[in-house]
Amino acid sequence: MDELVKNSAGFEKMISDIEALVNTSKNELATSINKVMTVTYWSIGKYIVEFEQDGNAKAAYGKNLLSTISKELTLRLGKGYSRPNLNNMRKFYLKYSNCQTVSDKLSWSHICELIKIDDELERSFYEKECVVENWNVRTLRRQMDSALFLRLASSRDKEGILKLAQNGIECQSPEDIVKSTYTLEFLNIPEQEKYSENDLEQKIIDNLQKFLLELGKGFTFVKRQYPLTINNVHYHVDLVFYHRILKCFVLIDLKKNSVQHEDIGQMNMYMGYFAIEENMPDDNPPIGIILSKNKDELLVEYATYGMDSNLFVSKYELYLPNRKELEKLVKDILDDEEN
Repeated sequence: MDELVKNSAGFEKMISDIEALVNTSKNELATSINKVMTVTYWSIGKYIVEFEQDGNAKAAYGKNLLSTISKELTLRLGKGYSRPNLNNMRKFYLKYSNCQTVSDKLSWSHICELIKIDDELERSFYEKECVVENWNVRTLRRQMDSALFLRLASSRDKEGILKLAQNGIECQSPEDIVKSTYTLEFLNIPEQEKYSENDLEQKIIDNLQKFLLELGKGFTFVKRQYPLTINNVHYHVDLVFYHRILKCFVLIDLKKNSVQHEDIGQMNMYMGYFAIEENMPDDNPPIGIILSKNKDELLVEYATYGMDSNLFVSKYELYLPNRKELEKLVKDILDDEEN
Protein backbone atom coordinates (compact mmCIF):
# COMPACT_ATOMS: atom_id res chain seq x y z
CA MET A 1 0.00 0.00 0.00
CA ASP A 2 2.83 2.43 0.88
CA GLU A 3 4.47 1.88 -2.50
CA LEU A 4 1.18 2.41 -4.31
CA VAL A 5 0.68 5.72 -2.55
CA LYS A 6 4.26 6.83 -3.15
CA ASN A 7 4.00 6.02 -6.85
CA SER A 8 0.66 7.75 -7.32
CA ALA A 9 0.48 10.91 -9.43
CA GLY A 10 1.41 14.09 -7.57
CA PHE A 11 2.55 12.39 -4.37
CA GLU A 12 6.19 13.50 -4.61
CA LYS A 13 5.15 17.06 -5.46
CA MET A 14 2.83 17.15 -2.45
CA ILE A 15 5.60 15.97 -0.10
CA SER A 16 8.06 18.48 -1.56
CA ASP A 17 5.51 21.30 -1.20
CA ILE A 18 4.88 20.41 2.44
CA GLU A 19 8.62 20.23 3.14
CA ALA A 20 9.19 23.63 1.53
CA LEU A 21 6.26 25.12 3.49
CA VAL A 22 7.56 23.82 6.83
CA ASN A 23 11.12 25.02 6.15
CA THR A 24 9.86 28.46 5.09
CA SER A 25 7.69 28.68 8.21
CA LYS A 26 10.63 27.72 10.42
CA ASN A 27 12.82 30.41 8.84
CA GLU A 28 10.10 33.04 9.19
CA LEU A 29 9.52 32.04 12.81
CA ALA A 30 13.25 32.22 13.59
CA THR A 31 13.45 35.66 11.94
CA SER A 32 10.41 36.86 13.87
CA ILE A 33 11.76 35.58 17.19
CA ASN A 34 15.14 37.19 16.54
CA LYS A 35 13.51 40.53 15.71
CA VAL A 36 11.34 40.53 18.84
CA MET A 37 14.27 39.49 21.03
CA THR A 38 16.56 42.15 19.56
CA VAL A 39 13.99 44.92 20.00
CA THR A 40 13.42 43.73 23.57
CA TYR A 41 17.14 43.85 24.37
CA TRP A 42 17.39 47.37 22.89
CA SER A 43 14.44 48.46 25.06
CA ILE A 44 16.05 46.97 28.17
CA GLY A 45 19.19 48.95 27.35
CA LYS A 46 17.03 52.06 27.03
CA TYR A 47 15.50 51.50 30.49
CA ILE A 48 18.95 51.09 32.04
CA VAL A 49 20.40 54.21 30.40
CA GLU A 50 17.38 56.32 31.34
CA PHE A 51 17.60 55.08 34.94
CA GLU A 52 21.29 55.97 35.01
CA GLN A 53 20.59 59.44 33.71
CA ASP A 54 17.77 60.07 36.17
CA GLY A 55 19.43 61.55 39.22
CA ASN A 56 22.92 60.41 38.24
CA ALA A 57 22.12 56.85 39.26
CA LYS A 58 25.24 55.50 37.57
CA ALA A 59 27.45 57.75 39.65
CA ALA A 60 25.57 56.81 42.81
CA TYR A 61 25.68 53.06 42.29
CA GLY A 62 28.87 52.81 40.28
CA LYS A 63 29.87 49.43 38.85
CA ASN A 64 27.41 47.64 41.11
CA LEU A 65 24.36 48.92 39.24
CA LEU A 66 24.43 46.32 36.43
CA SER A 67 25.25 43.56 38.91
CA THR A 68 22.25 44.52 41.05
CA ILE A 69 19.95 44.65 38.01
CA SER A 70 21.31 41.30 36.84
CA LYS A 71 20.63 39.58 40.16
CA GLU A 72 17.08 40.93 40.36
CA LEU A 73 16.15 40.08 36.76
CA THR A 74 17.71 36.61 37.00
CA LEU A 75 15.70 35.96 40.16
CA ARG A 76 12.47 37.00 38.44
CA LEU A 77 13.03 35.93 34.82
CA GLY A 78 15.74 33.28 34.83
CA LYS A 79 18.86 33.07 32.66
CA GLY A 80 19.91 35.57 29.99
CA TYR A 81 20.40 38.64 32.15
CA SER A 82 24.02 38.38 33.21
CA ARG A 83 25.99 41.54 33.83
CA PRO A 84 27.92 41.22 30.50
CA ASN A 85 24.70 40.68 28.58
CA LEU A 86 23.02 43.65 30.24
CA ASN A 87 26.07 45.73 29.39
CA ASN A 88 25.68 44.70 25.74
CA MET A 89 22.02 45.74 25.81
CA ARG A 90 23.02 49.09 27.25
CA LYS A 91 25.70 49.59 24.59
CA PHE A 92 23.27 48.50 21.86
CA TYR A 93 20.88 51.30 22.85
CA LEU A 94 23.70 53.84 23.00
CA LYS A 95 25.21 52.83 19.64
CA TYR A 96 21.93 52.55 17.72
CA SER A 97 19.37 55.30 18.12
CA ASN A 98 16.98 53.19 16.02
CA CYS A 99 17.21 49.45 16.58
CA GLN A 100 15.06 48.76 13.50
CA THR A 101 18.11 49.34 11.29
CA VAL A 102 19.54 45.99 12.40
CA SER A 103 16.85 44.14 14.39
CA ASP A 104 15.28 42.47 11.35
CA LYS A 105 18.56 41.84 9.53
CA LEU A 106 21.13 40.58 12.04
CA SER A 107 21.22 38.22 15.00
CA TRP A 108 21.90 39.32 18.56
CA SER A 109 25.31 37.62 18.30
CA HIS A 110 26.17 39.81 15.30
CA ILE A 111 25.05 42.91 17.15
CA CYS A 112 27.20 42.03 20.18
CA GLU A 113 30.22 42.08 17.88
CA LEU A 114 29.25 45.28 16.05
CA ILE A 115 28.76 47.32 19.23
CA LYS A 116 32.41 46.72 20.08
CA ILE A 117 33.26 49.18 17.28
CA ASP A 118 33.24 52.81 18.37
CA ASP A 119 33.72 54.42 14.97
CA GLU A 120 30.39 54.81 13.18
CA LEU A 121 31.86 54.57 9.68
CA GLU A 122 33.65 51.33 10.47
CA ARG A 123 30.61 49.85 12.22
CA SER A 124 28.40 50.78 9.27
CA PHE A 125 30.76 49.00 6.86
CA TYR A 126 30.71 45.71 8.78
CA GLU A 127 26.96 45.96 9.24
CA LYS A 128 26.44 46.30 5.47
CA GLU A 129 28.79 43.41 4.67
CA CYS A 130 27.09 41.13 7.20
CA VAL A 131 23.73 41.73 5.54
CA VAL A 132 24.82 41.65 1.88
CA GLU A 133 27.33 38.81 2.15
CA ASN A 134 25.42 36.87 4.81
CA TRP A 135 28.47 36.67 7.08
CA ASN A 136 28.19 34.39 10.07
CA VAL A 137 29.55 35.61 13.40
CA ARG A 138 32.86 33.80 12.98
CA THR A 139 33.45 35.49 9.63
CA LEU A 140 32.54 38.88 11.09
CA ARG A 141 35.04 38.41 13.92
CA ARG A 142 37.79 37.41 11.51
CA GLN A 143 37.22 40.43 9.30
CA MET A 144 37.11 42.76 12.29
CA ASP A 145 40.31 41.24 13.73
CA SER A 146 42.05 41.67 10.38
CA ALA A 147 40.92 45.33 10.25
CA LEU A 148 39.36 44.83 6.83
CA PHE A 149 37.63 48.21 6.77
CA LEU A 150 40.75 50.11 7.81
CA ARG A 151 42.91 48.27 5.27
CA LEU A 152 40.49 49.08 2.47
CA ALA A 153 39.91 52.64 3.67
CA SER A 154 43.63 53.44 3.95
CA SER A 155 44.00 53.32 0.16
CA ARG A 156 41.04 55.63 -0.55
CA ASP A 157 40.31 59.35 -0.36
CA LYS A 158 37.65 60.79 1.93
CA GLU A 159 34.88 60.30 -0.62
CA GLY A 160 35.94 56.69 -1.13
CA ILE A 161 36.01 56.02 2.62
CA LEU A 162 32.52 57.42 3.12
CA LYS A 163 31.23 55.43 0.16
CA LEU A 164 32.83 52.27 1.55
CA ALA A 165 31.15 52.81 4.91
CA GLN A 166 27.75 53.53 3.38
CA ASN A 167 27.65 50.84 0.70
CA GLY A 168 30.16 48.19 1.75
CA ILE A 169 32.47 46.64 -0.84
CA GLU A 170 31.39 47.33 -4.41
CA CYS A 171 32.75 45.30 -7.33
CA GLN A 172 32.59 47.54 -10.36
CA SER A 173 36.25 47.68 -11.43
CA PRO A 174 39.51 45.78 -10.82
CA GLU A 175 40.56 48.42 -8.27
CA ASP A 176 37.53 47.49 -6.15
CA ILE A 177 38.58 43.86 -5.68
CA VAL A 178 42.35 44.25 -5.17
CA LYS A 179 43.74 45.11 -1.73
CA SER A 180 47.05 46.88 -1.25
CA THR A 181 47.83 44.46 1.60
CA TYR A 182 46.51 40.97 2.26
CA THR A 183 46.52 39.53 5.78
CA LEU A 184 47.39 35.83 5.81
CA GLU A 185 47.63 35.22 9.55
CA PHE A 186 45.45 32.11 9.15
CA LEU A 187 48.40 30.35 7.46
CA ASN A 188 50.09 30.23 10.89
CA ILE A 189 53.57 30.84 9.49
CA PRO A 190 55.83 32.42 12.15
CA GLU A 191 57.35 35.70 10.99
CA GLN A 192 60.93 34.45 11.24
CA GLU A 193 60.31 30.98 9.87
CA LYS A 194 62.03 30.03 6.61
CA TYR A 195 59.62 28.98 3.91
CA SER A 196 59.63 28.67 0.13
CA GLU A 197 57.12 29.99 -2.38
CA ASN A 198 55.93 26.39 -2.80
CA ASP A 199 55.35 26.19 0.95
CA LEU A 200 53.37 29.43 0.83
CA GLU A 201 51.28 28.17 -2.06
CA GLN A 202 50.57 24.86 -0.33
CA LYS A 203 49.55 26.66 2.88
CA ILE A 204 47.12 28.79 0.89
CA ILE A 205 45.62 25.72 -0.80
CA ASP A 206 45.29 24.04 2.61
CA ASN A 207 43.41 27.10 3.84
CA LEU A 208 41.62 27.91 0.59
CA GLN A 209 38.29 28.80 2.21
CA LYS A 210 39.94 31.38 4.45
CA PHE A 211 42.03 32.70 1.55
CA LEU A 212 38.86 33.17 -0.52
CA LEU A 213 37.40 35.10 2.39
CA GLU A 214 40.47 37.35 2.44
CA LEU A 215 40.28 37.86 -1.33
CA GLY A 216 36.70 39.06 -1.01
CA LYS A 217 33.37 38.53 -2.74
CA GLY A 218 33.03 37.00 -6.19
CA PHE A 219 36.16 34.82 -6.35
CA THR A 220 35.97 31.22 -7.55
CA PHE A 221 39.05 28.98 -7.47
CA VAL A 222 40.09 27.54 -10.85
CA LYS A 223 43.50 25.86 -10.54
CA ARG A 224 46.92 25.97 -8.92
CA GLN A 225 50.07 25.86 -11.09
CA TYR A 226 48.00 26.61 -14.17
CA PRO A 227 50.12 25.48 -17.15
CA LEU A 228 50.71 27.50 -20.29
CA THR A 229 53.19 26.91 -23.09
CA ILE A 230 54.70 29.60 -25.32
CA ASN A 231 57.09 28.54 -28.10
CA ASN A 232 57.68 25.19 -26.40
CA VAL A 233 58.60 26.90 -23.11
CA HIS A 234 56.42 25.83 -20.18
CA TYR A 235 55.20 28.31 -17.56
CA HIS A 236 52.88 27.99 -14.58
CA VAL A 237 50.68 30.58 -12.91
CA ASP A 238 50.71 29.92 -9.16
CA LEU A 239 46.99 30.45 -8.55
CA VAL A 240 44.16 31.14 -10.98
CA PHE A 241 40.69 32.34 -9.95
CA TYR A 242 37.64 33.55 -11.83
CA HIS A 243 35.70 36.58 -10.62
CA ARG A 244 31.99 35.98 -11.12
CA ILE A 245 30.96 39.64 -10.80
CA LEU A 246 33.63 41.22 -13.01
CA LYS A 247 33.59 38.18 -15.33
CA CYS A 248 37.34 37.81 -15.68
CA PHE A 249 40.25 35.58 -14.74
CA VAL A 250 42.36 36.67 -11.78
CA LEU A 251 45.97 35.45 -11.88
CA ILE A 252 48.07 35.43 -8.72
CA ASP A 253 51.82 34.89 -8.53
CA LEU A 254 53.41 34.47 -5.10
CA LYS A 255 56.79 35.97 -4.16
CA LYS A 256 58.27 35.34 -0.72
CA ASN A 257 60.59 38.36 -0.94
CA SER A 258 60.59 41.54 -3.01
CA VAL A 259 59.10 41.82 -6.49
CA GLN A 260 61.64 42.23 -9.30
CA HIS A 261 61.02 43.91 -12.65
CA GLU A 262 61.17 40.56 -14.46
CA ASP A 263 58.32 39.28 -12.24
CA ILE A 264 56.16 42.15 -13.45
CA GLY A 265 57.02 41.44 -17.09
CA GLN A 266 56.20 37.77 -16.62
CA MET A 267 52.81 38.55 -15.09
CA ASN A 268 52.06 40.88 -18.00
CA MET A 269 52.84 37.99 -20.34
CA TYR A 270 50.51 35.68 -18.39
CA MET A 271 47.72 38.24 -18.69
CA GLY A 272 48.29 38.53 -22.43
CA TYR A 273 48.15 34.76 -22.82
CA PHE A 274 44.88 34.48 -20.90
CA ALA A 275 43.32 37.38 -22.79
CA ILE A 276 44.11 35.79 -26.15
CA GLU A 277 44.04 32.05 -25.48
CA GLU A 278 41.75 31.44 -22.50
CA ASN A 279 39.11 34.18 -22.49
CA MET A 280 35.64 33.42 -23.79
CA PRO A 281 33.96 36.07 -25.98
CA ASP A 282 32.03 37.54 -23.03
CA ASP A 283 34.99 37.54 -20.61
CA ASN A 284 36.62 40.81 -19.59
CA PRO A 285 40.42 41.29 -19.65
CA PRO A 286 42.22 39.32 -16.91
CA ILE A 287 43.52 40.83 -13.69
CA GLY A 288 47.05 40.05 -12.50
CA ILE A 289 48.16 40.26 -8.88
CA ILE A 290 51.74 39.72 -7.76
CA LEU A 291 51.56 39.00 -4.04
CA SER A 292 54.88 39.61 -2.32
CA LYS A 293 56.32 39.92 1.17
CA ASN A 294 58.01 43.23 0.33
CA LYS A 295 57.26 45.92 -2.23
CA ASP A 296 59.60 48.57 -3.60
CA GLU A 297 57.11 51.26 -4.61
CA LEU A 298 59.55 53.12 -6.88
CA LEU A 299 60.65 49.98 -8.72
CA VAL A 300 57.02 48.96 -9.23
CA GLU A 301 56.14 52.41 -10.54
CA TYR A 302 58.93 52.31 -13.11
CA ALA A 303 58.44 48.66 -14.05
CA THR A 304 54.69 49.04 -14.64
CA TYR A 305 54.97 52.30 -16.58
CA GLY A 306 52.73 52.10 -19.63
CA MET A 307 51.59 48.57 -18.76
CA ASP A 308 48.11 47.16 -18.39
CA SER A 309 46.29 48.94 -15.56
CA ASN A 310 44.86 45.56 -14.51
CA LEU A 311 48.28 44.49 -13.22
CA PHE A 312 48.71 45.00 -9.47
CA VAL A 313 51.54 44.43 -7.00
CA SER A 314 50.28 43.86 -3.46
CA LYS A 315 51.91 42.91 -0.17
CA TYR A 316 50.99 40.11 2.19
CA GLU A 317 51.43 40.02 5.95
CA LEU A 318 51.71 36.92 8.12
CA TYR A 319 50.32 38.69 11.18
CA LEU A 320 47.36 40.88 12.01
CA PRO A 321 47.91 44.54 11.08
CA ASN A 322 48.63 47.28 13.59
CA ARG A 323 45.16 48.63 14.17
CA LYS A 324 46.26 51.91 15.79
CA GLU A 325 48.49 52.79 12.86
CA LEU A 326 45.69 52.10 10.38
CA GLU A 327 43.22 54.13 12.45
CA LYS A 328 45.62 57.08 12.45
CA LEU A 329 46.18 56.79 8.71
CA VAL A 330 42.45 56.77 7.95
CA LYS A 331 41.83 59.62 10.38
CA ASP A 332 44.56 61.67 8.69
CA ILE A 333 42.95 61.08 5.29
CA LEU A 334 39.58 62.26 6.59
CA ASP A 335 41.13 65.26 8.38
CA ASP A 336 43.26 66.31 5.39
CA GLU A 337 40.24 66.31 3.13
CA GLU A 338 38.39 68.60 5.55
CA ASN A 339 41.27 71.14 5.79
